[in-house]
Amino acid sequence: MKKSRLLNSELSYEISRIGHTAHITLCDAGLPIPKGVKRIDLAVEAQVPSFISVLKPILSEMQVEEIILAQEIKEKNPEMYKEILKSFEEAKMNPKITWVTHEEFKQITKTSEAIVRTGECSPYANIILKSGVVF
Repeated sequence: MKKSRLLNSELSYEISRIGHTAHITLCDAGLPIPKGVKRIDLAVEAQVPSFISVLKPILSEMQVEEIILAQEIKEKNPEMYKEILKSFEEAKMNPKITWVTHEEFKQITKTSEAIVRTGECSPYANIILKSGVVF
């Protein structure tokens, strides 16, 4: 049995195969998922699993050098934004933050290696995680 924190085999596989600057999107239950992008649907019901409860295990396996957030999160969901920053601090990562509009965010997801859907039901709880290198 796998020993590390992230047990979802499909998600772990996607993280293991991406290269430098490739990206994975982690999203709430409502973000549209573009056709042609791999969908890893973890949503069971509203808030299960939560966005942060999925982000933290991802960060235990993935080196992230940049994140992309919709600028609307700062005003419409400031608590989630604080939790995101706290999760990166706990993982001892300090990625570059790129701000885009929510519409631009949705366009960028079209080039994600995979989109991971959570049961999160709060506004703008979405993040694009750009892969870094460990050396």
